[in-house]
Amino acid sequence: MTTARRPRTVLISGASIAGPALAFWLHRYGFEVTVVEKASAPRTGGYPIDLRGTAIEVARRMGILPLLHQAHIDTRRITFLDAAGSEIATIAPHTLAGSVEGRDLEVARGDLTAILYSKVRDDVEFRFNDTIETLDQSADQVDITFRSGEQRTFDVVIGADGMHSHTRGLLFGPEASFHRYLGYRFAVFTMPNTLGLSHELVMWNAPGKSAALYATGTGNEALHAFLNVHQPQQAGRALRNPEAQKDQIADTFKGSAWKVPDIIHAMRNADDLFADAVGQIRMPTWSSGRVALVGDAAYAPSFLTGQGTSLALVGAYMLAHALATHPDHQTAFAAYEQTARDFTTANQALVDHGTAALFPTTAHDLEQRNARLRNLTTVPTPSPRPAYTALTLPEEPAANSSVKVLE
Repeated sequence: MTTARRPRTVLISGASIAGPALAFWLHRYGFEVTVVEKASAPRTGGYPIDLRGTAIEVARRMGILPLLHQAHIDTRRITFLDAAGSEIATIAPHTLAGSVEGRDLEVARGDLTAILYSKVRDDVEFRFNDTIETLDQSADQVDITFRSGEQRTFDVVIGADGMHSHTRGLLFGPEASFHRYLGYRFAVFTMPNTLGLSHELVMWNAPGKSAALYATGTGNEALHAFLNVHQPQQAGRALRNPEAQKDQIADTFKGSAWKVPDIIHAMRNADDLFADAVGQIRMPTWSSGRVALVGDAAYAPSFLTGQGTSLALVGAYMLAHALATHPDHQTAFAAYEQTARDFTTANQALVDHGTAALFPTTAHDLEQRNARLRNLTTVPTPSPRPAYTALTLPEEPAANSSVKVLE
C-alpha cells in the first residue's frame, strides 16, 4: 500500500502571473520547481491590470510592493462620452472601482510579469517555447511528455495557463463544460496617441457597444484601445482568423460617431490585436489526483470584475501555503479549495452585482447608467467592495518549521 507523502517536485504550466507567483512561494518553502511556458520569453505589453485588497498584502509579503509602486500607472480620471461624443461625466478611477485611493495599484501587465519573473528566474527552472503534450498520473507521480519530446516525472503538476488552459483540457475535458459566457465579445490593441491623452481613460458608449482609449503615460506613448460588443448568444465557433475578426468588429461599429472610425482604422493596422469572448471559468473542483489549477485556469472572473490578477496572486499564495503545511497533496489540495473558494466566488459574483453595468445593451439602460455616473461626481466616495478583502491570509510557516524545508 502506497503511503501519501508531501510532494517535492512541482511542474507549473504557465509563466504569466499565477505561475511565477506560485513558483516564488513554492521555492521559498523548499520545493523543486519547474515552469513550462509555450511562449519564447516572458510576455511583455498587455492591458493595464489592477491589484486590490488581499492581493496587495500578498505583494507585500513577496517583497515586490515597492517595485509595484514604482510601476503604478496613476490613472487620474475616466471620462464617459455619449454616442455623439459629448461628455457625460468625469470620475476618479477609485470611485468607479469601489477601491481605496492611494492603497490599490494599477500596473501594466507586462511590468508585473517582469517583476515576478525577476524574483524567481535564478531559483527555478524555466522551459520556454515548450508545453505539456501528455499527462499521465498514478498514485505516486505524474509522468509528463513535453512538446519538445523530453519526458519528466513530477510529484504534482499545477495548471496556471490561463482561461483557455491546456492543462485543464488534458485533465478535465473541454472548456465548454466550465465556461460561463457573459454576453460580450471584446478586442484590445495599441494605436498612436493622436489625441494627446495622458494618464486617463476615455470611454464612448452606444447601446450594446463601447470603445475606449486608455493612456497609461504621457501624450507621446501609445494608447491601449478597447472595443466591446454585446452578443447575446455566444457563437458556436469563434472566429480565429485575425482579418475575419477585424471585419466582424468593423461591421458592428459601422456608422459610429466620435473617434470610433479612427479606432477601427487603427485596429485594421494593428499587429497586436487580441479578441475573445467575455466569460468566467466556474468549476466544481480545482484538482484531480496530483494535478491542480490556479488563477484563471480554475476561476477566471472576467475583466468585468477587474479582479483576475488579484485572484491569481491570492490563489497562488493559498495553494503554496497548503502544499507547504499539509502532509500530502490530497489534503493540501482540499485545504486550498476550502480556504480560497469563497473568496473567488465572491469576486466572480461582482459581475452579477453591477460591474457589467458599464456596458448597457439598451438605450434605456444606457441612460440610467449615465445618470448614475453623473451622481457619482457629487456623492461621497462609496465604501470599498467587501469582495476585495474577503479573505485573510494565513501566516507563512516559521523559518524553523518542519514543513519549511522538505525532508
